[in-house]
Amino acid sequence: MKSEEFKLPEGWKWVKLGEEAEFHKGRKYLKYDAVDEGKYEFIHYGELFTTYKEYIKEVHSRIDENKGAFISKENDVLMPTSDVTPTGLATACCIKKNGVVLGSDILVVRVKSKLEGVFLSYLIRFNKRKILQLVKGTTVYHLYASDLKNLKIPLPPLPEQQKIAEILETVDNTIEKTEKIIEKYKRIKQGLMQELLTKGIDKNWQIRSEKTHKFKDSPLGRIPEEWEVVRLGEVGEIITGSTPPTDKKEFYGEEYMFITPEDISEEKYICTTTRKLSKLGFKISRKLPPKSVCIVCIGSTIGKVGLTIEKCTTNQQINTIIPDKNIYNPEALYYFVLFYTQKPLRQESGLQAVPIVNKNRFSKIKIPLPPLPEQQRIAKVLSQIDEVIEKEENYKRKLESLKRALMEDLLTGKVRVNKLLEEGYEDKKGNN
Repeated sequence: MKSEEFKLPEGWKWVKLGEEAEFHKGRKYLKYDAVDEGKYEFIHYGELFTTYKEYIKEVHSRIDENKGAFISKENDVLMPTSDVTPTGLATACCIKKNGVVLGSDILVVRVKSKLEGVFLSYLIRFNKRKILQLVKGTTVYHLYASDLKNLKIPLPPLPEQQKIAEILETVDNTIEKTEKIIEKYKRIKQGLMQELLTKGIDKNWQIRSEKTHKFKDSPLGRIPEEWEVVRLGEVGEIITGSTPPTDKKEFYGEEYMFITPEDISEEKYICTTTRKLSKLGFKISRKLPPKSVCIVCIGSTIGKVGLTIEKCTTNQQINTIIPDKNIYNPEALYYFVLFYTQKPLRQESGLQAVPIVNKNRFSKIKIPLPPLPEQQRIAKVLSQIDEVIEKEENYKRKLESLKRALMEDLLTGKVRVNKLLEEGYEDKKGNN
């Protein structure tokens, strides 16, 4: 690996990581118990992938014995030594707690006085693809301390390292707070869906209950007396998509979205697609208008649901409902399909070797049909919370983009910390 891949600013120097850090390896533990029962705090290999948050402040596992294990010191950097992939290296983190037992397959980089642990953890994640060049193995990929010792890293003065780490941690903390807000609203949405899509909401915008409103038995359980139960085929036209010949380049272009299962996410609206069709390709396809409800009906992602925003088409793995707006509000239909079709789709697809639900069986799946004005009320409430979630998701994406840009600028010395301070970064970051 070349040492000087870019020119360092004044005051920085290239050093071998082994000159500024010691290397240790976590050891096998003897006994693993429940969180509340263990005597010692403990981090095992898998937690680097599942519970880390850039740097470890809280430890969620415990063991009863620490014999034969390795004990952490504050500012240690933890990284995986096996199954080393870009994802694995992205879990490199700095632990800020002394005396934690570290399990096997964890490489401990113990920094010396001239190197800041949090700064190093960001540097490792930023250079993860370069570090992969040191990985050895054919089936399980290992990273050895003997190879990592010779890794050349840029070393700013310690105060600058600390300021860079502080800035990047500030962004990470904001991302973490935003993620918690998103999760909170998702839990609220889940609760509202359970209430609104089984009990409904009356003219006074009050959720019904059997104490105040009349309910009846139905194939879908207890539902409000005003509701009916219908098959998906009764609420609009169902279309199974198709794929224009892929060897005909003239069918593909930039004019019309061509939706595949990969293009349908947790977000309500399908706003972009990996591939698009030309006018000619769209002409031979099964066309969909805006506000059509797309449902994946084959494969491992069966049950994903999305709402179109413009004229488009889909491939054959997707069944789409073009709702009769005199029967079903498209926004409400999206939520009812999302809530009521997951279980029957899994049941239907589970009967076959390849998970698939064809158009005929799909059209027979049952959902409730509330009166149209009530559908609109339900859709309005759930759409409002979706808008809040979308706003926070967009903010999170902006923060992640900011973090990537800052890592590129700060960890290479393209932008010096003192320059950021002169431009009032300290004020800006608190107002983001």
